[in-house]
Amino acid sequence: MAAYRAEDDYDYLFKVVLIGDSGVGKSNLLSRFTRNEFSLESKSTIGVEFATRSIRVDDKIVKAQIWDTAGQERYRAITSAYYRGAVGALLVYDVTRHVTFENVERWLKELRDHTDSNIAIMLVGNKADLRHLCAVSTEDATGFAERENTFFMETSALESMNVENAFTEVLTQIYRVVSRKALDTGDDPAALPKGQTIHVGTKDDVSAVKKVGCCSA
Repeated sequence: MAAYRAEDDYDYLFKVVLIGDSGVGKSNLLSRFTRNEFSLESKSTIGVEFATRSIRVDDKIVKAQIWDTAGQERYRAITSAYYRGAVGALLVYDVTRHVTFENVERWLKELRDHTDSNIAIMLVGNKADLRHLCAVSTEDATGFAERENTFFMETSALESMNVENAFTEVLTQIYRVVSRKALDTGDDPAALPKGQTIHVGTKDDVSAVKKVGCCSA
């Protein structure tokens, strides 16, 4: 196995969306995971931004295309395009602001209205470094995640706590679903022609699967 693989050399491409109220730290979670950066000068995201990062799951290279959007109501018009093709989501609230946790239910409904039922969802309680200001108990969040059948982690983009774990867990779960589907249908995902799509469900353009190059054999 070659020690180096080019940036565009990957086996799977998965679209993951970040959702949640404005100011919960979605952009810093994205920058921490993709660039290992954190900005104290946090500005509201205008419209949509995305960044990519590749990780290894089993013996495959999984490339995440992670989309970040403003949590403000005035950007709701982008909703359907933002969610289209997403196979994973991080639903983020701020552990110091209970109202952002209250709004998680609405975000979750919107997500499920616009995506396939197999989407991997991670509930994320961000800003866990501010433990002395915590307004949402871990127990409440865990209970919600169990009821809604989502994953759950508390993170700190500032301290880089659990950020890697949260994204990696979502990407691994998506990979497991896609691998199972490929096995169920008798397809070898590594042998699919370049550009072919494996549908996790009924939605279009879910996850493009690239043919594995000889260097990854």
